[in-house]
Formats: sequence, C-alpha cells, structure tokens
Amino acid sequence: MKGPILVVLAAGMGSRYGGLKQMDRIGKSGEVLLDYSVFDAKRAGFTKIVFIIRHDIEKDFRELVLSRIKGHIECELAFQELDSIIPADVFAESRKIGRTKPWGTAHALLCARDKIDAPFTVLNADDFYGREAFAVMGKYLSDPAISDGAIVPFRLEKTLSPQGTVTRGVCEVRQGYLTSVDELKAIEKKNGAIFNTGSDGVRQDLSADTPVSMNFWGFPVSIFPKLQNYFDDFLKTANSDPKSECYLPMAADWFIKKGFLKIRVLPADSEWFGVTYKEDRESAVNRITELVSQRVYPASLWGT
Repeated sequence: MKGPILVVLAAGMGSRYGGLKQMDRIGKSGEVLLDYSVFDAKRAGFTKIVFIIRHDIEKDFRELVLSRIKGHIECELAFQELDSIIPADVFAESRKIGRTKPWGTAHALLCARDKIDAPFTVLNADDFYGREAFAVMGKYLSDPAISDGAIVPFRLEKTLSPQGTVTRGVCEVRQGYLTSVDELKAIEKKNGAIFNTGSDGVRQDLSADTPVSMNFWGFPVSIFPKLQNYFDDFLKTANSDPKSECYLPMAADWFIKKGFLKIRVLPADSEWFGVTYKEDRESAVNRITELVSQRVYPASLWGT
C-alpha cells in the first residue's frame, strides 16, 4: 500500500508576523519550522509531501526549503492564487469589490486535489506539532480500511500567544469522535482567564484544557467531491465580503453535521508551538534548541 501524503499549507503571508514566516530560519543548520514537520512525517511513514504555495514565493521556497528536503522524500508543489479554480464570473466580481487574498484553507486544499491520491494529513507550515502527533496520524492513515477522517487536537492553553489574540477551532468530542468545531477568533489570556470576545463584544470564557484544532487533519481522498460542494456553496455568498475565507475546520464541521464523514479524535501527548507573531520566533528557536539537545532531533535534520 502507498504511504500517506502530507499536505502543507504554505501560501499565507503571515500579516501579523510581518513577512513570510514559512521561510524564517529556526534551526542552527538553516531549518525553517516546516522542516521539522517533514522530518517527523517521514519517520512516521509518510512517503510524499505536497506544498501549497504561491508563484511569487516559488523561487525562494525552492532555494530555502526544497533544496534541503529533495532527495529525502518525494515532494510536489501546488499553487494557490486568487483566481485558482474560481469561476470567471465569481473572480471578476471579487476583484470589483476589492478582494486581494485567496479564499482560505479549504480553497488551498482543493488547489492541490490533483496531486493527492492517498489518505493524507493537511497542516500549517508555520506550526510545530511534535513527533507524537505524526506517529498516531501516520499509523491511522496507513490502515488500508480507512474510511473516517481524523484529527489530533491540542490543549487550548498550550496554543496561546503572549503577543496577542489567536483564532482556534474549538472542538466538541464525544465517545472518541469529533461532533463539532467552532472557529473562534480573538482568543486571549488575561489575568489567568482564557476567553474569546465575539464580534458582538460578548465574552465567552474557555477552559484551559479545551481541545482545539490547529489544522492537523487526516482525510481519505473521498472527501474531495464534498469539499468542492462546500466551497461552491461558500462562493455563492463570498462576494459580499472581500475578506471572507473558507476554512477547513468549518468544512469538517459541515461534513460531520451532514453525515458525510465521521472524524476520529486521535489522542497524542504532543506539544504545539508556532510563530503567529514575530515576537514568537525567539521562543520557537529556544524550544528547537532544547529538543536537539535532548536528541529528539539531530542538529542538522538533513545531514548538511
């Protein structure tokens, strides 16, 4: 059986971070954060990586990322642009109302559809998920009888940034399966309390151990027709807001509620950290240094 595929969402600009954070060097041998995801995926049995990027960063991406990884695992590029797989009339109308960014993570995954022919994990390029998360997901996706989706959730408190608010998919879990995902923006911790402030100004308090989605999803290839249906429905109303985006957690929630897909929750004692803000970089560098000293990772991932 063919091994599972890792799909990496790497097309975002990282506006709050102030640049192309996917390219920021974290390791002492020049590794960027997604190098560690690729390394963990490879040792968990993944056999191919599909990176979703933009054409304008392709040259830098090839030089800074692919130049080290190629030869260690099969790699392909897919491209997410403003007009990718968008009907001409919808695209024309979106430009009239001032849209300048692509259409979100569900759109990004659809842009890579023709390169995915095996069960796959999709995740963010600028997040660190830990080897345990890859191990449980790799084992699950390697089952030839797979029909359900899967998610490795993370503990909310461990995914916050001291630099500002974050957006997280708050998960409801019942009997080992995901029953809903609620995408909450503006989550923060102040004076020991974690809470979300809605667009209406209403505060919602959240528990520190609330399971949240960090976009670490596992799916069978069979989800693509339904994902396309979900995105088509999104496009019918998207041109009322030039900043609207179609998010994978909301698509997953739709799959569940429509009865199209069950999504198993895979527990993993795994840590998460990321670089949401530029100030997060120092702590990420320090943590990678600690993991190298603990021999979780070699000092040079790719031996160069």
